[in-house]
Formats: sequence, structure tokens, C-alpha cells
Amino acid sequence: MGRKIIYLIFLGVVLAPLISFATWYFWPKKQYTAAIIDKTVMSAEGQEHSSFHWVLNHNRFVKTGSIRYQIDRDYFGFFPQEDTLYDLKGLERFSKEALNVLSDDADLLYLTDAYGIYKQDWFARYTDAKKGLLYGGLSEQDMEFIRLMKRKHKPVITEFNCLASPTPQTIREEFESLYKVSFTGWTGRYFDSLDETKNQELPQWMLTNYKSQNNGTWNFTRDGLVLVHETGTVVILENEVDLREVLPFITASQKGQQHLSLPERETYPFWFEIIQNDAEANTNYADFNLAVTASGKRKLAAHNIPEVFPAVVGHSGADYTFFYMAGDFSDNPIGYTTSYFKGIDLIKSFFYNTQEPSDRGGFFFNFYKPMLTEILEEAYSGVSAH
Repeated sequence: MGRKIIYLIFLGVVLAPLISFATWYFWPKKQYTAAIIDKTVMSAEGQEHSSFHWVLNHNRFVKTGSIRYQIDRDYFGFFPQEDTLYDLKGLERFSKEALNVLSDDADLLYLTDAYGIYKQDWFARYTDAKKGLLYGGLSEQDMEFIRLMKRKHKPVITEFNCLASPTPQTIREEFESLYKVSFTGWTGRYFDSLDETKNQELPQWMLTNYKSQNNGTWNFTRDGLVLVHETGTVVILENEVDLREVLPFITASQKGQQHLSLPERETYPFWFEIIQNDAEANTNYADFNLAVTASGKRKLAAHNIPEVFPAVVGHSGADYTFFYMAGDFSDNPIGYTTSYFKGIDLIKSFFYNTQEPSDRGGFFFNFYKPMLTEILEEAYSGVSAH
């Protein structure tokens, strides 16, 4: 009897992934042309846009009848090569006529990250390069393409960082006017340790700015949130001192839950920004929440920082479709291989650690994946209906 049970368990372990893969493999393909912009690609893994490619592949969206999207090829932006070599294949090389043709061919635009690459980061391993932007920020060509896609009633998805530095102020204002969202200048992120003697990932510019504003002091040892304004002002919210819950959490509205399959509540441990939304133009699908103590509340109030602010907003209508995500939502260290297996949600808890606050796996499976799947399926149904 025991041997039978062991055999059945072994059979299940072997057959389950085979059935899961076979189901994915024979799932009907859906041809859909997504134009992806990513200017922050430090390696061929393309982590800033790989989550979106994961969703495309998992749901069998393909470029042509048989060709799947490839992470290291199918995007516009910065292409890393060997050592310090790179190629620039953004929309900046396109004429107005070429952009018009591209907007005819593309079914959807997803602007995953426009932050870009800085010289001190790209050349750091090889030389003491001068600081400065190598490539990044929204360009005039990007904005022209965005305008064309909106004019042709094609979905546009954008997220942090496309409005913050290094995007020029004039282009930011044009984007804000076009889609009725505005950037307040504040960005933030969770750090698992604010102890400068232990956490080497704390940016030096952040430490320098804070110390210059606070008589050279930096007396933080716990984990917490760092809020940074584009003018250089730094605000620290330390766990158990300024925060009742250390991680920002996202709460979805009823429309967010119904139309985008968002969970009612999900924590988010990575970069986010504080935006304002014109409620007359856009639906508010979800909000960020900062669970502050009385001390944290005073710090926020001193800088006019809200405790609740938009996380996902959008507009879906006959005139245009638009989504803005106020976080680095497509940047998740998710194994791409898992996208080849249908039913992966049944065992998704094996792919992230709920006890590790900085783990973004839970956010990907519970929030990002269902949201992007809904957006893509809705967009595809609109294209296939014509």
C-alpha cells in the first residue's frame, strides 16, 4: 500500500508539470503587436520589462502567428552589449513618418521605464567615468508616438519612471496635460535596513542630501521608507518610530477589483511616486497607503506629503484607453521559465517568501499579473472584434 502511494505521488510530481506545459503549448496563440519602451536595461535579462514579457508569453500573445516575444530583442530603448558597449534603439531615430507607420502597426504601447542609464553606473566597473546621463528620459519622439497612439484609440500603458527626472520639464507637462495626471516631485522606496554601516545599497547621494539638511546626522538603524523630492529634500520614515506598518500597501477600489482583478490589499516594497489624478478624466483603480504613527504624520504634514495617493489610474472609453501605474511595477525578479506553465497560480506561493518584506514575487502574482492580463485580454478583444 505504501509503495502504491509513493508511486502515485511520484507520478503526480512528474505528470503535473508535463500537463501544465502541454496545456500552455497547445493553448491558442493570439497575435498582438505590443510596442514596449524600456530605457533602463543594464543586462540582457531586461528585468525592467521582463514581467510584461512574462504575462505576454504566459497568455500566448505572439508577435506573429508563430514568433513569441523575446525579452532581449522586442523593445525600444537601451540595448547592452559586451563590456561597456551598447546600442541605442529608441524612438529617437524615427522620423515623424516612421512614427506614424509604427503607430499604425502597433496595437498597444507599454512604456515600462524611461529613467535610463547613467555613465557612473554603466562604466563603473571599468573606469572612473564622469557623472551624467548616458541615455534616458521621455523624448519628443516618445511623446509624438504617445499622441499618435491616443489619437488612433490604441491603449497606452505607462508607469514609474516616465515623468520624474531625467524627463525634461516641458515633456512632462505635455504628458500631464494629455492624460490629466501630474507628478508631485516625490518618489519613495522601502529599504530593509537604514543603517548606513550595514546596508551598502543606500544611495550615497541620499545619505549626503539628508545629512546636509540635518546637521550631518543619520541616526537610523531599522528598516523603513525613504521619500525623496526632486529638489533633493529627503524624508525618512523609520519602522516602529514613524510607521505602524513598514511597507506601503495598495488598496483597490471596487472598480479596480471588478475591472482589473486587483486584490483588495497588497503590499509593495519597491520604488513608487506620488502623483495627483484628475478624477473627472480618470478612474482611480487603486491607492497607495502609508500607515504612519503620530511622528510619521507630523513628518508628512511638514512637507505636504499625503498619506494616501493614487497607485493605478486609467481611462477606458471610446475616445482612448490609458493606464498609469505610479510604481516600478514591471520590475520584478521573476523566473521567466514559469511563464510556460498553465495553472502556475495553483502553486504561486512557492515562488515568493511572505516573511521577506522586500520580496516582490507576491506583488507580481497577486497584483501585477492579474491586472496586466485583464488589460491585455480586454485590448485584444477590441482588436479581434474589428
